[in-house]
Amino acid sequence: MNKQASASKLLRVLTIAALGFYESSLPVVAQVVAPGWSAPATTIVVPEEREFQNGNVRLSGTLYLPGGPGPFPAIIAFHSASSATRDLPLYQHLKDLLPVLGYAVFIYDRRGSGKSTGERAGTDFNTLADDGLAALQMLAADKRINARKIGFWGLSQGGWLSVLAASRSPQVAFAISISAPLTTPDVQMNFAVENILRVKGFRDEDIRAAIRTRTAVDDFMRGRGDRRAVEQMLADAVKRPWFKYSYISPMLDDPAHSQWAKEIALDPVTTLERVRCPILILFGADDPWVPVRISAALLGKMAGRKTNLGYAVIAGANHEMATTVAPEEELDPANATAFAPDAPSYFGILAKWLSSLHSKSSYQTTLK
Repeated sequence: MNKQASASKLLRVLTIAALGFYESSLPVVAQVVAPGWSAPATTIVVPEEREFQNGNVRLSGTLYLPGGPGPFPAIIAFHSASSATRDLPLYQHLKDLLPVLGYAVFIYDRRGSGKSTGERAGTDFNTLADDGLAALQMLAADKRINARKIGFWGLSQGGWLSVLAASRSPQVAFAISISAPLTTPDVQMNFAVENILRVKGFRDEDIRAAIRTRTAVDDFMRGRGDRRAVEQMLADAVKRPWFKYSYISPMLDDPAHSQWAKEIALDPVTTLERVRCPILILFGADDPWVPVRISAALLGKMAGRKTNLGYAVIAGANHEMATTVAPEEELDPANATAFAPDAPSYFGILAKWLSSLHSKSSYQTTLK
């Protein structure tokens, strides 16, 4: 049995056994029995192709419905920066887990990817969040969906978008953010680049030079620093062996048109403070891409006064909530879309939180 099949089986076992679901509570759907060892399933997931519009951009996705009568609560998935299409391994656990919990799940191709039109280049976080809110409006018009119980799930950049969308619309019933730090994107990337270079065996002085260069570029994007001086720094950096691992463009962009300049303007803490619906934030304790220690400390201070907030740090889990991936593999750009969650604690916490929401008429946080 391969790793993906094992994780899929583990999801079902955790969901039904650990959380107290009983077979009698699940919809019974007749199916054709395969020869030999197979038995009729009592659960079924019904996929359905859907399209929706945001301005002049048409986005395409798949709605996965539980078997049985609705209306169902629903979750819309936001993408990580590298995982832009609905068919990637990262999203398989949502298709397996959520319908068993009684949730519909909608996963669409990000604008400019897959079957969706539009362009990703130059698009800011607000526009991407609004794409998700347009999907919410589409689902809310479906009588099989409970329009008052539609929320978002997102990992990494998608986690930021989940929180951002919840801050932009009172119609969002809940938000789930996975592996999205409470630091600004430039601080997060400095953290990641330092770890990448350290894993690659670079000296401390090389790491400091890379971070100085990144910081100078980011300052220029914010309107600080002399262009000629930063361009000279870039010209020197391009010659260094560490440059190809530093996620720095060799050409200095115009801040007025730079996508990165728009992204680093995001303040996750300010955005989170504006969210009024229940929100769950999860991190992997062994995530080399984001500063989890800083983020968890900030969440600890907020949780005492923000009663709609639940959070946890999952032991042994990395950025994708996987526990079986070495840091060298995790930090290799060639593997950007290869990994999927397999941490049992992640599945358990996510399922428990969603099940508690599903069982309450008033959504309140259930994890402190």
